[in-house]
Amino acid sequence: MLAVHQAADGGLARVRVPGGLLSVTQLDVLRSASLDLGDGRLELTSRGNLQIRALRPDGPRELSDRLFQAGLLPSLTHERVRNILASPLSGLDGRYDVQPVATALDRALCADPGLAELPGRFLFALDNGSGDLVASGADVLVQAIDSHEALLSLGTRSVRVDWRSLVEVMLAVASAFLEVREAAEWRIAEVADGSERILERLGLQATDELPTAGAPVEAGPHGPALAVTVPLGSLTPEQALTLTEVAEWVRVTPWRSVVLSAVATEPLEAVGLITTPDSIWNGVTACAGRPGCAKALADVRGDAQRIVPGLVRDGRRVHWSGCERRCGKPAGGFVDILAVGNGYLVDGAVKEKW
Repeated sequence: MLAVHQAADGGLARVRVPGGLLSVTQLDVLRSASLDLGDGRLELTSRGNLQIRALRPDGPRELSDRLFQAGLLPSLTHERVRNILASPLSGLDGRYDVQPVATALDRALCADPGLAELPGRFLFALDNGSGDLVASGADVLVQAIDSHEALLSLGTRSVRVDWRSLVEVMLAVASAFLEVREAAEWRIAEVADGSERILERLGLQATDELPTAGAPVEAGPHGPALAVTVPLGSLTPEQALTLTEVAEWVRVTPWRSVVLSAVATEPLEAVGLITTPDSIWNGVTACAGRPGCAKALADVRGDAQRIVPGLVRDGRRVHWSGCERRCGKPAGGFVDILAVGNGYLVDGAVKEKW
């Protein structure tokens, strides 16, 4: 947010949403800001954040003022390190509610001056026991065991931690990472024996216990909630307005979808949002592509909208990339569609005919 990236279509600002939780008022602030200052759309990222594209030159200052007033920019020093995922059905599916922990972690993180030095890629994840965030690639993953304990995992090394001391331990892990890393190492996995060295510094005895993997939250009803997929992760002004009109609250997920209070699906479907698990768009993602990204070799979003219906295979996720960086690719396996200038490679093979 405070270090706006200059893309081919203008400024690109990332708005971090720790835990994914937004009020409808905050969502409306973002919608209005994108309309007034950018291209009108809100992009959903694989870390449960939002992006506003095509900011005009004087847009960043006005945007930061609006976000500050809406409570979306609580710390100027720590904005880039507020990378916190939380299971989007926390407190709604009968499992442990990790949302309060995510909020407490965010506040404690912003209150520690030293942790402003964390790399912007360092990621915390709070899994409510469903296993939905195990594949998130978080540096520090916490999975609920019961109301007393959680499993804290750093890659393949884990320790059991009491919920009452969890935030303190997570911040201690982050501080220890800063002590053992080299300047070019942004993630714990990049540090040689990083997990072991960090746990040893904290006096924690690692075990071979690993978190239990589960599936991402799929589109459709989930008790008192409704999960809604945003095609290609690009929320139009009309779609955002509809969400603010029908929902009581919104949670942004790391799967380019949102979870909201259970509502009638007709208004959402009327503006192109996906409310059922059988849509092909549930498993399709894409980078920005042309014309927004100068490195992109194709208009991947335009091509995806034209070609996807005949492409999805075996229930695998599909990701369209405009260049070899593969920005925004999903965690785990996926069909890799890569622009190469005169066409696409699909899983490394030339696609001669769609």
